[in-house]
Amino acid sequence: MISGIRGPIYAKHPGMVLIDLHGLIVRVLTSQTTMNDIGDVGERVELYTHLRVREDELTLYGFSTPEELQLFELLLTVSGVGPRVALNVLSAAPPAEVQRAIHDEDVAALSRVPGLGKKTASRVILELRGKLPEAFGVGGQPLTAADAEVIEALQALGYTGAEARAALARVERREGQTVEERVFAALQALARS
Repeated sequence: MISGIRGPIYAKHPGMVLIDLHGLIVRVLTSQTTMNDIGDVGERVELYTHLRVREDELTLYGFSTPEELQLFELLLTVSGVGPRVALNVLSAAPPAEVQRAIHDEDVAALSRVPGLGKKTASRVILELRGKLPEAFGVGGQPLTAADAEVIEALQALGYTGAEARAALARVERREGQTVEERVFAALQALARS
């Protein structure tokens, strides 16, 4: 398995970069996010890769960060999402924004991606919601264990992840506040909205 590739950029084309490996030119398909991150022709690049083996082809996909590669591989586990659609998702927004859309159950944002309709966007959210790392917090603050408990409690009461996060962001953080007090305050915030 090829887990990475390093070398000077030979050429850049929409959706792909050609890497010179000491005279061997390797085609690596990639997202627009990675294309924006890597340098220009002649500059050295290091990509984290996923090799897809099919009966009649070998295709190498490369990404500038391990987080983008991990999200690409997670997207491939969703039925109805192939490499082309996964690249479209990662080209539409950086990985953190895609993760936020999945976590917040934002079907509208995901369904704007070419090749990903509302039905498949809903499936992506359903299948990946619990598999994503907590890479972002609430209200500009890092997500704490107590925040996660409050969000989980609100979701158990029937609120979406987006509603729970929005309500929690409106709750004032006080020293010594229990999870139950924060849930109650979040419920009050939800009732006011």
